[in-house]
Amino acid sequence: MRFVEATGRTEEEAIQSALDQLNVSRDDVDIEVLEPASKGILGLWGSKPAKVKVTVKDKKADKAKEFLEGVIERMKVDASIVVEQRDGGDIIMNIEGARIGRLIGHRGETLDALQYLVNLACNRDGEEHSKIILDAENYRKKREQALVDLAFKMADKVKRTRRRVILEPMSAYERRILHTALQNDPDVTTYSEGIEPRRKVVITLK
Repeated sequence: MRFVEATGRTEEEAIQSALDQLNVSRDDVDIEVLEPASKGILGLWGSKPAKVKVTVKDKKADKAKEFLEGVIERMKVDASIVVEQRDGGDIIMNIEGARIGRLIGHRGETLDALQYLVNLACNRDGEEHSKIILDAENYRKKREQALVDLAFKMADKVKRTRRRVILEPMSAYERRILHTALQNDPDVTTYSEGIEPRRKVVITLK
């Protein structure tokens, strides 16, 4: 993301200075006032300039939101989309609504499909690539914690019974969470077996 921090006698002066440096219009940026201007005592002593941070809006995030809103509308689901952009360039889009299970699907399969479509539509050839991560009511975070808990539970079972455990088929993303959760366990190891989309995680003694 492109941004500059600028100062001026007033907030407006600081903002205009930043816009001139970025060579963009006010409609193309987000503005954050870091320090408001202060006149000091009697307007003479201790006066401080205003300081602002001006960030150029990511038009790809707007494009992704517009595309997803169109898909959700056609699916006849009443929901809103909150967009967050990380410093590394990833775009996080969280869908919020009262009844959005239809957008998540069985074990997040519909959500994964929507995420794939949004990335496909917004990362065309010749454009700077941005990873767009789609979530719904923080489903992915909750699912990740459930998988970590499952990994620890199954690892304990393997240690007790001294027999390997084969979990149900999962996506590559979910399998990676399980592998990572147990990678530092001194007693068990994990690997995947099978063919997509029926690939499974196996937990066994070292």
